[in-house]
Amino acid sequence: MNRRSLILGAVALSVSGCAAAPRAPSEPARPLTLVSAFEGRTTGRGVFRIRLTGDERRFTARLNGLVTGKAPERTLTVTEDFVFDDGQEDRLTWVFRETAPGRWSGKREDTVGEAEVIESDGVIRLVYTADFRSPSGVTRLGFRDIIYAGPDDTIINDGVVSRWGLPVADVRFVIRRA
Repeated sequence: MNRRSLILGAVALSVSGCAAAPRAPSEPARPLTLVSAFEGRTTGRGVFRIRLTGDERRFTARLNGLVTGKAPERTLTVTEDFVFDDGQEDRLTWVFRETAPGRWSGKREDTVGEAEVIESDGVIRLVYTADFRSPSGVTRLGFRDIIYAGPDDTIINDGVVSRWGLPVADVRFVIRRA
């Protein structure tokens, strides 16, 4: 392999990594909005899977969402209490502000800048950068999530996680009403 092939391959991988996002279901079980998904109490079970090694980190979470204000200037605050299978516990709180119909911006303690949320075609797309804390330290990661209604009244959050623009992990979080 010559240097030019290596560079072109790296560029192609980088470009495809930047575009990587989970696929939306062809038809979600029901339309979903940020408020309908996260207002009130929910619980979920998830897995963070590293693509290269197949290593997994499993977690459970309790979520509590509260809406204040009236459309189109609502605020949704979602408190997330995580317990990882390795014993680590964490509490993070999203504060989403409605910026236009079907559009929100959000911030959490670990986000870098603002998260962008778009509700479209019955699904929610969430894109953000966060400093992810694990037993081995803090790593800056990009997240591209799609949240949709699943079977049996579940809410499914599928995400592609990137580092330096390259997809490195996948997340699946299945949520149920508490």
